[in-house]
Amino acid sequence: MQEVDIVVSGGGVAGLTAAAVFGNAGFSVLCVDPSPPVTAREAPGSDLRTTAFLQPAQALLERAGLWARLAPFASELEVMRIVDAGGETPEPRITKEFNASDISDQPFGWNLPNWLLRREMVAHLTSLANVTFRPGTGTTTLFTREAEARVGLSDGSRVRARLVIAADGRNSPIRQASGIDVKTTRYGQKALAFAVTHPIPHGNVSTEIHRSGGPFTLVPLPDHEGRPSSAVVWMEEGPEVARLAALPEAEFEAAMNTRSCHLFGPLTLASRRTVWPIISQIAERLYGERVALVAEAAHVVPPIGAQGLNMSLGDMRVLLELAEAAPERLGDRAMLETYHRRRHMEIKARVTGIDLLNRASMMRARPLRDARAMGLNAIYSLAPVRKSLMQLGLGARG
Repeated sequence: MQEVDIVVSGGGVAGLTAAAVFGNAGFSVLCVDPSPPVTAREAPGSDLRTTAFLQPAQALLERAGLWARLAPFASELEVMRIVDAGGETPEPRITKEFNASDISDQPFGWNLPNWLLRREMVAHLTSLANVTFRPGTGTTTLFTREAEARVGLSDGSRVRARLVIAADGRNSPIRQASGIDVKTTRYGQKALAFAVTHPIPHGNVSTEIHRSGGPFTLVPLPDHEGRPSSAVVWMEEGPEVARLAALPEAEFEAAMNTRSCHLFGPLTLASRRTVWPIISQIAERLYGERVALVAEAAHVVPPIGAQGLNMSLGDMRVLLELAEAAPERLGDRAMLETYHRRRHMEIKARVTGIDLLNRASMMRARPLRDARAMGLNAIYSLAPVRKSLMQLGLGARG
């Protein structure tokens, strides 16, 4: 039976980050995932979504030794632009820009494609002698007692660890094996994720356009084939997403150009379209015996305000602080209860806040859309409120 300090279940962006963070801190780590990561943009199954790492997340990646690999591919997010297009026609009627320079000398964050993150993170793990990544191998059993956890793997081997980090997604097998319940909210929404090129440069501005059904968000990417490029997440009700996903390319481009309000000129599809379900979910507690839940095993939010993975890295930051403060207590009950106390209320508040923002963005009735526009105007006009919201968005505690 292999022995390590930590088993990380899950080889997505969150799991690979956890392996790098704890490996760089000197802990022995085994990271497993039943599906090998897809690390090429055009490969079948590649994740065309992007992740915006906000300032605290970037600092953690730097501490883990990852940022030097990622920085050359990152697009800075200097301005968050919110556009209300909820009038009679799909045109901007209110545009407000939240500028990072109002609160910081750094950008809000840095945007990278998820498939590229996987490629660079997997490459980085090979440089860490105390980290083993075994793609194509999943967890099958979990047995815990007060002093240790024993994990059975799909290749028939077993491993003994002091801590199991569940970074294995919204349907986390480790969470289920630990008997931890979740509260799930379904919106009847899905999201289309794809990349586009456009003639007007994005200027490092992330743009959320609100009309109904959910936001249409364009996030800066590096130029693609010599043209300015953005990643798009287009949220709508499920049947509408199914209709849009099935449209011929020319008809889809016409629809997305109408929905984008032509803010960047004519958008040209620059990737295939992928569809993702939208839910909110929160675990009733963030730990079991010798188990810590992080990322989507612990919380899921709609893709609004770049909060999802940044909340996940917040989980890892707290876990790492506790582990480094008392390495001899890694994974014990006192450590995990402290982790839960420090994270759960903040996560609950953010999940609730993003739920409200999503419901506001879905509004179809004109009077409600008008009220949404008035609310945006009111918030923006109060400088202290505007700055506080930006700081909260970056991860400051309310």
